[in-house]
Amino acid sequence: MKDIKDILFIVEARLHSSRMHQKMIRPFADTTLLDLILSKLKSIDLIPKENLYLSAYEDEIKQIGSKHNVNIYHRSHKSANAEDLQTVKEWHDKLPFKYVIAINPCTPLIKPQTIKSFIESFISSKHEGAFSVFEKQTYYWDKNGKMITNWPKDQRMFNTKFVEPIYEAAHVLYASKLDIIKKGYYITDKTPVEPNLFVMNELEAFDIDYDWQFETAEQIYKQQFNV
Repeated sequence: MKDIKDILFIVEARLHSSRMHQKMIRPFADTTLLDLILSKLKSIDLIPKENLYLSAYEDEIKQIGSKHNVNIYHRSHKSANAEDLQTVKEWHDKLPFKYVIAINPCTPLIKPQTIKSFIESFISSKHEGAFSVFEKQTYYWDKNGKMITNWPKDQRMFNTKFVEPIYEAAHVLYASKLDIIKKGYYITDKTPVEPNLFVMNELEAFDIDYDWQFETAEQIYKQQFNV
């Protein structure tokens, strides 16, 4: 059992994005993606206020964090424009925690209860890292046309009802020890990566990288919450 006081909860946000510029502060259903995730995290009573951080460089991002009264980690310009693990997560040896749970702010359909369940699962787990996934029940082939999926026994036609489920990376919720980031690892220091898997709803894992995804997610969000 891990102590909640040892866990850093962090949202990393920046204006620079090679695929969709300023998506964090772009109007989304009368709010923004960043406002949404911070509001959800603040509503989860399990998260200690002093453990919740926003990692931000640009003033526009910091202003939203200040509006929500969350702690700000003032990341460097280099961190806000980098892609490598240790530079992006430069807070790994600067904030006084043993573990980190990072939440992807580009997933507006995720529910607070899902985040809370992930936290509870990680706290009670013997694993030092955790990663969100969703179930897929379909057929897959490699680039050479060889089937990767185990063909269901006694089946002669495609029928996904009989396919053994596999799990796809959701890229929404991540848990890790902080000290392994210094060594160049994240979530687990073993390869292949075998963290504790947290199965979530696929729709909640809808991740925005492009304009069409932003528009689609906004429409779904409005329907779900009658905005």
